[in-house]
Parts: sequence; C-alpha cells; structure tokens
Amino acid sequence: MTSAPAGLFQATMTDGAKILIRRGGNPDGVRLFLSHGNGFAIDGYRVFWEPLLQQFDVILFDMRNHGRNEPAGGDGHNYLQFAKDIGSVFHAVDRRLGHRPSVGIFHSMSGRSAMKHAVRMEWVWDALVLFDPPDVPPPDHEQYESMRTFELRLMVWALDRQDSFTSPTDLRQSFDANRAQSRWQPQARADMADAILRPSGDGGYVLSCRRELEASIYLAALTLDLWPRASEFGGPVKLIGADPQLNYAPATAAANRALAADGGYEFEFVPGTGHLLQIERPDACREAVLSFLRKHSLA
Repeated sequence: MTSAPAGLFQATMTDGAKILIRRGGNPDGVRLFLSHGNGFAIDGYRVFWEPLLQQFDVILFDMRNHGRNEPAGGDGHNYLQFAKDIGSVFHAVDRRLGHRPSVGIFHSMSGRSAMKHAVRMEWVWDALVLFDPPDVPPPDHEQYESMRTFELRLMVWALDRQDSFTSPTDLRQSFDANRAQSRWQPQARADMADAILRPSGDGGYVLSCRRELEASIYLAALTLDLWPRASEFGGPVKLIGADPQLNYAPATAAANRALAADGGYEFEFVPGTGHLLQIERPDACREAVLSFLRKHSLA
C-alpha cells in the first residue's frame, strides 16, 4: 500500500534550525532520501519521485530556507551547514523510524552538500545518487572557467529575479514563457511554482528562499574546493548528468562528465536534458536510478 507524503515531524539541525521531514510510500521498502537544487523545493520534483512511492519508503525534505521550511536566517546558509543538515536529517529519520537500507538521491545544491557530508564527515548510505551536482574543478582544470562563468551568471540573475507575486499562477506563467523552463514537464512547472512560494502575509506570495540567499550559494561554489574521487566515498555512488551534447547545454553537463572521468565514477547522462533533468525527462531519470539500485540489490 502506498500513500502520498504528509507532514511527519520537524528535525532539529546542529544550530537549532528546523527542517520538515515527510514520509510516504512503502514503509517496508528500501528508504530513499530526496532533496533539491538551489532556489527550488522537493515538491516541484513530484513528476520524478511520485512513482517511486509504489516500491520505496520515500523521505522528502527541503533544504533550510527553502520550500515548506520556516525561514532560518542567513547565518547557517552555507555549504558547511548544509552538509551537516544532510547528516542531521538522516539520523533524525533513522532514530524515529528505525534503520533501513537507505539511499540518498540529491540534485544540484543538495547533491553537492551530500558529497561534502559523505567525503568529509561521514558515510551513512547504502548508495548515493547525484543528479548533475555543479561542482567547480580546481582553477587549472579545463572546465574551471566555464563553471566559474556559469555560477557568476546565476548569482547575478538570482539577485535581480522577481521575488514577489500576486499568486503562484503568475510564476507558473513565467515558467511557461521562458526558454530556460521549456523542457520542464508542464505539471512540473505548476508544481514548482507552488513549491517555491510562501504567503507574504499581505495577500501575495514571496520566494521561500530569499534571492540574496540563493545568490550567495552560487558564489560559494567557487570556493568549495570539492572535486573528489569516487574512491573517497564509503560506498557506491553514481553521477547522473545533463546532456553535454545538447544545444546550449549548461556548464554542469561537461563538468560532470569530466568529474566522472577524473574520479572514476559510475556515470551516465540523460539525452536531451539540461540541469533540471529530473523534471524534464522523469521516466528516464528514474530508470537511471533504478538500474543502479538493482545493480547493488537495492531495488
């Protein structure tokens, strides 16, 4: 029997911030932890994760200052704390629900946070799947300048983005009109518009993640110094990237292909996708995960 994820409990992070954790699906299945990229929210990825409820014990959470979480301020809005938060969420679920084989499935910012947690703090997973983590290589790497340009452009864009709306429909219509979101599934555009806004208190809506906080994370990527080898993880890890052959492919596509080659990762890219690949081709992305889990007897 499956069920849609509902509010379960709030977990307390190491600095006192609260993160809402939700659970749905098959409580007897392998446990999957899912989170999202910078400025987004996990409810916006529903077209990707909803079919997983049939087989798996699915744990959903938004990163701090995103989605359903209450604002936590800027003091802990950095990759060191994000990495600690990944561990805090895992251990809170493990204590409350009991231990089960567990897989982390993380996109972009949360993927980079999970990498930092796994290689510099602790390995808690039976397997880890990373969707297009935008890691910036060392300055002497051939992919460095393209990733530096990518992150700086996003920082400038975030600082200037619209941050208040009369309704989620306004944001949905913006997604519908923009080339950057043209490959998103139509349902995902609606889901994401709902997921990344919160009531402003005056009848309108504002971004759940303040644009200044979003911008700070794009800039922080340039000093994270995170380009690990697969052997530095405590177990199996797979990179799933955007299509480096796509017209106007994001810099992350080539960077992940390079990281996989440099670091000896299991890797595949999903043809025809950009950075938001899970909501562009959700079926193909799920199969890329499931094939990896079957290989390690986790599906």
